Amino acid sequence: LPLEPPPGPTAAELLRRLQGALRLPPAAGDALALWLGSELLEVQLKPRHRPLRLVRHWPELLLRFSLGSPAAIAQDEPCLQLRRNVFFPKSRELELQEEELLRLLYEEAREQLQGGRYPVDPPEAAELGGLSCRLRLGPFEPGRHTELSLRSAPAGPCPQDPCPWDPYPWELPLRPHPAPPWGIPRYHPPAAIPGTLLLDHPRDPLHLGAIPGTPRCAFFPGAIERPSGGLLGRGGLRPVSVAVGLEGVTIIDPRQKHVLLSLTYPELCWELVGAVGQDGDPAGQDGDSTEPPQLWLEFDGDHEGAPVNRLLRVFSPQ
Repeated sequence: LPLEPPPGPTAAELLRRLQGALRLPPAAGDALALWLGSELLEVQLKPRHRPLRLVRHWPELLLRFSLGSPAAIAQDEPCLQLRRNVFFPKSRELELQEEELLRLLYEEAREQLQGGRYPVDPPEAAELGGLSCRLRLGPFEPGRHTELSLRSAPAGPCPQDPCPWDPYPWELPLRPHPAPPWGIPRYHPPAAIPGTLLLDHPRDPLHLGAIPGTPRCAFFPGAIERPSGGLLGRGGLRPVSVAVGLEGVTIIDPRQKHVLLSLTYPELCWELVGAVGQDGDPAGQDGDSTEPPQLWLEFDGDHEGAPVNRLLRVFSPQ
């Protein structure tokens, strides 16, 4: 698409041009959004933002909001992406009927799931894997769609590094050693699949919104404090990934691919300390603007059967 010189069009104007060029339905303006993203920072653009202007100031944003080293920041380049709008509610997504839009949402969710980014439990992961097989490989054929053929297929449906709710949920039966965390998806004849995952109508399997594991979150790198007790007495900070969506907050260990904590908003109280205001001014008049921002989460827990109140502090420049 031809663009005017900087400052260029706003994100809302550019999104409308993309809708016309890709022949997307009107609902795409709400379900999708423009993002600027790189390995160091991802930003969903507001309608008033101007992407070209933000690209010119990208190094400043990285210095302010990313955890990258000066060398990594100097080499980082953002990419303009058309992705899911994290503020688009699930109830409205379930009402979408346009196949072109559903296909885009499916591909975006599949790519993120394959990267091990979104947490899913084993039943949801099996359904997502079966859905991907049905859309890419057609109806199930026992002699053709074997375990070996699915594993060796290029850009196959099975994530290589998923983010499960528990370790090794995909151990295949009759194996002498533990299998990798991801096995063969639930890809069987239609009679074995519940719901509408393998219906013959080409649009029906695209309703990913019916599966709870479909992502509707923005992800931020951060750290939490390690417990200081125990035999080793290790303290310090533990790197985490913080997923914030319309329904709640999830804390993920990106190294072990484990969900450490997942709470809906009715289950928690939160407070943001040391953050930057809407117009770039410190949120607190008397606070130290050099202190890293902190997200405090307060929630109910239990200790040896007794109810207790718990606090979790998350450090993140974002």
